[in-house]
Amino acid sequence: MSAPDIGALRAQFPLLARTLAGDKPLVYLDNAATTQKPLAVIEAVDDYYRQYNSNVHRGAHQLADHATQVMEAARTSVQRFINAREDAEVIFTRGTTESINLVACSWARTFLKAGDEIIVSALEHHANLVPWQMACQATGAKLRVIPMNDAGELDLDGYRALLGERTRLVACTHVSNALGTVNPVRDIIAAAKSAGALVLIDGAQAVSHLPVDVQALGCDFYVFSGHKLFAPTGTGVLWGRRELLDAMPPWHGGGEMIETVSYETSTYNKLPYKFEAGTPHIAGNIGLGAAIDWFTAQDRAALAAHEDALLAELTARATAIPGLKPVGTARHKVSVFSFLMDGAHPHDVGTLLDQQGVAVRTGHHCTMPLMQRLGVPGTVRASLSVYNTRDDIDRFIAALEKVRKFL
Repeated sequence: MSAPDIGALRAQFPLLARTLAGDKPLVYLDNAATTQKPLAVIEAVDDYYRQYNSNVHRGAHQLADHATQVMEAARTSVQRFINAREDAEVIFTRGTTESINLVACSWARTFLKAGDEIIVSALEHHANLVPWQMACQATGAKLRVIPMNDAGELDLDGYRALLGERTRLVACTHVSNALGTVNPVRDIIAAAKSAGALVLIDGAQAVSHLPVDVQALGCDFYVFSGHKLFAPTGTGVLWGRRELLDAMPPWHGGGEMIETVSYETSTYNKLPYKFEAGTPHIAGNIGLGAAIDWFTAQDRAALAAHEDALLAELTARATAIPGLKPVGTARHKVSVFSFLMDGAHPHDVGTLLDQQGVAVRTGHHCTMPLMQRLGVPGTVRASLSVYNTRDDIDRFIAALEKVRKFL
């Protein structure tokens, strides 16, 4: 495995050439919120609007046929990317949040009953917590939470103690957006299966850092967003096993999801269209396909090793700064370094870094229960992607030193 040419790769991302705060080069360390987009994606979206803008599936003309073919090719790219059995199991959504809500509204509210239990983890993003709270309120089911230790690692013994004959679903993040913890999802899935429960894995933070094979994992649903995978915003995927998707009712009604309609009743379209009511985000889905095709053409193992080395260097150098406290020290992490600085609110640190051209995220990161468990109001989060460099780390550390002297 040869070292990747990060300079050539960065040149494919136009926004990374920007300067901020006057003439300061941009150091973009907010990748857990959204990644930048390569020219391959930008040009694919531009080409759609310039060359064959048309609605899909319904047209009898050449533009519609071409748009349909390209968008459905994107679905096939997703299928190959996560090793789904068939592309009909790939549902296009607006992102991870909508994907989870689809399962919570369609599967949970149809099949759950009072006394059933859903298990989530202490590391969940609100998107993998609130929809299950709502489903429990609607059905009388109960929500239970896998505990974690102070390092941000799940307590698997505590998890196994929660599993029982009432457990119907385990919904767990693959990678924590707030701490970068990589959860042992294979063990989590295997234990759930032994208890007869279904499993949904939130892969929003995983798919751009880790290989994902849904068949090898053995989960029942896997969800992710396009915009954290170098694709346009407003795109995402719900993958589910066909037998489950076939049994679930539609959650949106309208065009495309129907087979026949009368004033008395309607019948529904086959998969995946049963869950894709209305005109889809055609340009975005095409961009998602282009992003996956671009990413899979890279040496992903080399890029993952590059990211891991950057995270290790960033962590070691930042932790050595007096008054800086890392938050989340799991043994298995990717991409994320969260921290606090003595005597400073996270928002103030983020503002001071921004004034030096360094883009990070501050706050609770849509994980308020996690922050409460850790006893902090929020954190500063620096998150890496494949195009970050050691120069970015140097600039980040230099900026942190200036922040420390200012405080």
